[in-house]
Amino acid sequence: MAFTLPELPYAYDALQPFMSKETLEYHHDKHHQAYVDMGNKLAAEAGLADASLEEVVKQSFGKNQPLFNNAGQHYNHIHFWKWMKPNGGGKSLPGKLQTAIDSDLGGYDKFRNDFIEAGKTQFGSGWAWLAVKDGKLQIAKTPNGENPLVHGATPILGVDVWEHSYYIDYRNARPKYLEAFVDSLVNWDYVLERFEAAGA
Repeated sequence: MAFTLPELPYAYDALQPFMSKETLEYHHDKHHQAYVDMGNKLAAEAGLADASLEEVVKQSFGKNQPLFNNAGQHYNHIHFWKWMKPNGGGKSLPGKLQTAIDSDLGGYDKFRNDFIEAGKTQFGSGWAWLAVKDGKLQIAKTPNGENPLVHGATPILGVDVWEHSYYIDYRNARPKYLEAFVDSLVNWDYVLERFEAAGA
């Protein structure tokens, strides 16, 4: 399956003031497009052009770093755009998700703090995650394009902490970006969809 760049599920200016039109134009149109283009080239060279994206990610991890970097980032970004929406974020979570966060992560406030902390303490480029592993929610962080898929878990929410995702809007203030993401951007309906798909 060839990688293709998905359309954004909202207008480029729809996430302002928390994420600018300029950030989305660069991040989606330039950075994500580059992962798609290079991923297609490297997947074809590796004989994986017909494999699903998840298979390419899993099969290339630890074996073909250039392919993994691009396939992993393509996978991460496909979901990242959907993990945000205008007027998102906040504490109004779907009941099923709230119940799981209460039982597995000690409630919303603790989840918020721990998720933001994971993003703040990821040294260099990477991601912070809410994932399902063995039927339970967990918070994780990964370097570069790595994701919970390659660690036997299913990501249901992720935030990109590469500098290109926030530097135009927040300069070096990564914590402010992470707070804005959780408080004002998260699309909890899509997190629930991923949670249910994970069989949780």
